[in-house]
This record gives sequence, C-alpha cells and structure tokens, in this order.
Amino acid sequence: MQPSAVANTINLTASPSQFYSWQNYRCAYEVHQPIDTTHEGVPLLLIHPIGVGLSRQFWQRFCRQWYDAGQRNPIYNSDLLGCGESDMPHVAYTPDNWAEQLQYFLQTVVRKPVIIVVQGALLPVAVQLVQKESNLIAGLVLSGPPAWALMTNKSPEWRRKVLWNLFDSPFGSAFYRYARTPKFLRSFSTRQLFASDNSVDAEWLNTLVAGAENLASRHAVFSFLAGFWRQDYTSYIASIGQPTLAVVGETASSISQDNRKETPDERLAHYLACLPQGRGIKINGRNVLPYESTAEFVAAIATFINELS
Repeated sequence: MQPSAVANTINLTASPSQFYSWQNYRCAYEVHQPIDTTHEGVPLLLIHPIGVGLSRQFWQRFCRQWYDAGQRNPIYNSDLLGCGESDMPHVAYTPDNWAEQLQYFLQTVVRKPVIIVVQGALLPVAVQLVQKESNLIAGLVLSGPPAWALMTNKSPEWRRKVLWNLFDSPFGSAFYRYARTPKFLRSFSTRQLFASDNSVDAEWLNTLVAGAENLASRHAVFSFLAGFWRQDYTSYIASIGQPTLAVVGETASSISQDNRKETPDERLAHYLACLPQGRGIKINGRNVLPYESTAEFVAAIATFINELS
C-alpha cells in the first residue's frame, strides 16, 4: 500500500490532530469514529509503547482494522508527553508522569469511562492510571505485557541514575542519531519485536524514522531505557478490580537481561494468578501484536470489549 493510500484510509476514521494543555505542556491526540454509522459502546483509550520513533501512530493499523471488523467503539489515541506531536521537555519521565497526563485527559477531554488498551512495557502507566482514576476505567486489555520479573523486581535507583546520566550526554545524542536510522531500526525490530522478518515493512520503518526526526524525542526513550518504569507493581496489579484481558504472542520474548527464559504460558499464568478479574489468550505473533497480527488481535479482544460495552 502506498503512503498516500494509507493516509487517505486513516483520514476517513480519525479526527485531525487535537490538543489540550497539561501542566503548561501541549499534548496531542486524535479521535477515531466508525465510518457512515453511529459510534456505540465504551470508548477505547490507547496507550502506545515508548521507543525510537514510536507514538500514537503505532495504533493506526489497529484502528483501521477495528472498524473494518464492524466494531463501533470510539477510540481516543493520545501522544504521551515526549512523543509524537506532544511537547518534548528535557526531563526524565516516569510512568507516574504519563499516568497523571492521561488522568487529566480522561477528566477533561473524554469525561466518561474507557477501556484501556496498553501495549507492552507501558503497562506500568495503565496500572498507575487505575490507581489514580479507577472510576473512569471500565476494563483493560494488556497487549504483550512484559515478563513478570520485569513488573515485580525494582531496579536499583543508583543504576537508573547512572544510565540516565550516560544517555543524557553527548554519547546519548550520538547513539540516538544512529538508533533512528533505517538500518538500526530494521535490525532491532527483527531481533526484539517481530516474529517474522517480513513483517518489518516499509510502513513500520518509515513511521519510526519520521517519529524520531526530532532529536528531543530521545528523552522519553532514554527514560524508558534507564529503567524508571522498573518497580514492583505486584500489589497494584492485585488491586485492579476491573475485568482485564492479557493477550500474549505465541513467540513472545523479553527485553530482560535475566538468563532465565519465561514461556508465554508462564507469563500468562503469572498475570492471571495476580489479577482478580483476569483472563488470558495467546495469538500468533511476538511482541507488537496490534501491528504484526492486527486482524487476529482485533478478533481476540473484540468479544471481551463487546461484553463490557
């Protein structure tokens, strides 16, 4: 599909970029609606992953497929601070920062309960958001949640500071310039994200290159790499009273440096043992299921979301 065709398809279902102000920062979002029909059901709030060039654009393929499959839920797709079209202040971001941003977004823009769909290691943001604004969250979908050890073992504070200071230096700027090249992005995506090399397509790479063009986008990425999200969330996860669906890829892998490999079945079992109202499913794919296995991912979560709607 040519880029122009992609853009035309997206414009049929998405509003132009809209903005709101949070703590004097400009934050971007878009609203998706079904074509030629009324929207219905609980809205979805999408939380995109953090990485080189990643932003709310990660979800465009999912949004198209959602409506192609006949679903009618409105979709709120927001750029987290430091990403996409939102402001990119030079700060060390934490999941709590982004949760506060989304809490304000729910309170002032959406103003009704939503179902959170969160990708990968941004799960801590969703977990924190539930703690802050439980009444506006009707349920959660965890797409490719991290290995259980990553969600339950806090990284040492000194290590986070050392890594942040290393990245927040001329070395970090030089590394980011290399990391945003198509060569690096293709290699990383093949090694860490996708089940099939063929899935790392031009649409994916072009989106990442464009998203990383602003060098200030490195601050959010380096905050993630420094491990500011690495805490013990066991008690928070155990307190989530909303229905929660965990979707794990058949070939899911981990970014953990732990030599012990966790199987997809073990990962699901850990989450379901902790979540009061959890259920789980495995589908084809590895770590970026809404992009690499879009139709199957939509089919896997549609029943769950329709039940809540």
